[in-house]
Amino acid sequence: MAHPLASAHSPSGLRLLLGLLLVLLTTAAASPPQHDTAQAPETTSAAAGSLTPGLRRAYAELLKLRVEPARQLLQEEAKRAPGSAGTLLVADCIDFTELMIRQDASRYEAVVAAQDRRLAQLEKSREAGPLPAYARAEIRLHQAAAQVTYQHEIQGAWSLRQAYQQMQAVVKAYPDFLPARKTLGMCQFMIGSVPEGYRWFLKLLGLPGSVEAGVQNLRRAAQQPHDFQPEARIILALVQETYFKQGEESARLVQQLATQQPDNLLYSYLLLSLNKRLHRTDAALAAYRSRPTGAGYLPIPYLHHMAADLLLYQGQYAASGRANQQFLQDYPGVHYRKDAAFKLYLAAWLSGDDKTAERYRQQINQGGRTVVEEDAYAQRFFEGQLPLNRTLTRARLQIDGGYYRPALATLRGFSAATGPLRDRLEEPYRRARAYHGLGRLDSARLYYTRTIALAGKAPYYFGPQSALQMGYLCQADGQLNMARLYFQKALDSPKHEYKNSTDAKAKVALAGLPR
Repeated sequence: MAHPLASAHSPSGLRLLLGLLLVLLTTAAASPPQHDTAQAPETTSAAAGSLTPGLRRAYAELLKLRVEPARQLLQEEAKRAPGSAGTLLVADCIDFTELMIRQDASRYEAVVAAQDRRLAQLEKSREAGPLPAYARAEIRLHQAAAQVTYQHEIQGAWSLRQAYQQMQAVVKAYPDFLPARKTLGMCQFMIGSVPEGYRWFLKLLGLPGSVEAGVQNLRRAAQQPHDFQPEARIILALVQETYFKQGEESARLVQQLATQQPDNLLYSYLLLSLNKRLHRTDAALAAYRSRPTGAGYLPIPYLHHMAADLLLYQGQYAASGRANQQFLQDYPGVHYRKDAAFKLYLAAWLSGDDKTAERYRQQINQGGRTVVEEDAYAQRFFEGQLPLNRTLTRARLQIDGGYYRPALATLRGFSAATGPLRDRLEEPYRRARAYHGLGRLDSARLYYTRTIALAGKAPYYFGPQSALQMGYLCQADGQLNMARLYFQKALDSPKHEYKNSTDAKAKVALAGLPR
């Protein structure tokens, strides 16, 4: 029987929080570096907080998403020190990364049971230095993420609380142990950015969050040299791109990392993902096609799903369909299945194959869940009675791909005089995004404000997103009071398709404005 707290808003809020954490945890599962002990008298030596050379080699393979080679190297090390904190931590990083990327529910029970055994061993550890306590907190955080992902929200909430408090204790006892600052900073930031509607649940758990403190800890871990500085730099770069609109800096970092390690699948994944979010379709597809493949690499079906989006932006509908079919065939998880069916629908519908399109439309309702916003949007489309407009849909895809001039040309063929409100809102919003992408900011402002005025309290994302973008534009111009009004307007919007992510970005932006 479900716990009473598993209803209403609490699971959604926790899924939102952990969903944000998962992206970072699975791309940068923490490992302990060497550190300066000048301000941490409890640390007996630098080696007490470091991995052995063998564990470093295993972790280096994991960072490339070469799971089996990492396991083989770990087994060799485990023969020498099977119960050491470093061995237990790297073993958990391997299991956790595989579970979260593969999304194979059949592995969940075994992974959580192994985590419990590792935590029990660490409880009894007499090993000196920060590593045992840090490993406990990190493994507990992994467990929280896994529990929430696989629908054990109440256990996950308790595990998150334990992990957070334990990591705070590590930072207090060992203030120069940078991996702990990296993970604590990530948690502080993500909890601090959770929308107000879910804050009560986090307060109930005793989880204080702070965007400012989180960024400060992340920056300290990213800027100071230590063995695992790349992970801290990646997390900080993702935060800066997603919430602070610093995409160029993040792109340069990820490109540098991918160039330095062309055999690193994680860096290729990040390069693809970041270029996609920055609307650089050609660069994203180049990263997809040049990614390392072969024996030892962890299969990532989601890469095909991202490639399908990119091909859809280019109007390569048949190729997009093949990529999404491969994703659905190879992927054992439940997330993004509705979104993939929706994109298959779009590819067939825009190709003029209405019969196949209807089959894919029905497929949206036949599997998967609606935890992630993309799946929720697809389900909402299926349940809605209002058909999409082909012209606006083509323009949207072109804009998502960074093809702004073709999108404006497409929009010239649209007439909104007698259309439904949704279409009359979408048309100026798409124009605004296209002009924004072209750097024609006066035109972008004109159409954003037109969208906001027309939207009122309509349950669509065009108005709130326009308010968010206007906030960013005003902030860049130094119009801080206007920026504050627009960010608050985005927060005050009624429920819409992308309410969670829009609110989180607006909240972070407000927190960054001088008081």
